[in-house]
Amino acid sequence: MTKRETYEQKTEQLLLPIMEEHQFELVDVEFVKEAGNWFLRAYIDKPGGIGVDDCETVSRRLSDLLDEQDFIEESYILEVSSPGLGRPLKKDKDLERSIGESVDVRLFRAIDRQKEFTGILKAWDKDTVTLEFEDEATLVIERSNIALIRLAFDF
Repeated sequence: MTKRETYEQKTEQLLLPIMEEHQFELVDVEFVKEAGNWFLRAYIDKPGGIGVDDCETVSRRLSDLLDEQDFIEESYILEVSSPGLGRPLKKDKDLERSIGESVDVRLFRAIDRQKEFTGILKAWDKDTVTLEFEDEATLVIERSNIALIRLAFDF
């Protein structure tokens, strides 16, 4: 297991009791380097959406626990936020939550000379994702061919 994966896993373990206490859902934890800085990000959600106060509550509690445990060697910036639009749907539970939603899909290999599709997420399983389009046509895409799938912006 990489150092990054270890940090993410340990942080997840610290977050789970806080999530349970507030009936929040832990969507994802990531430890990433951007523009020369390390970021430890926790994405949380709840029915009706997460507010700034929710993020602040979790951030304070998590920050104290991280200071106590002190398992991250690098200096980092802690961010707690809601998943938001445009977030990649990485895990099965992300796909499950997004059934019926409009999604953008970017492929590694083109299908009918097209690499990007926007449609309604109709179904998924361990190997495929099914999109439905406005004309009610459907497209089954191999998950191994999906470079990115995320909630679409509807403006």
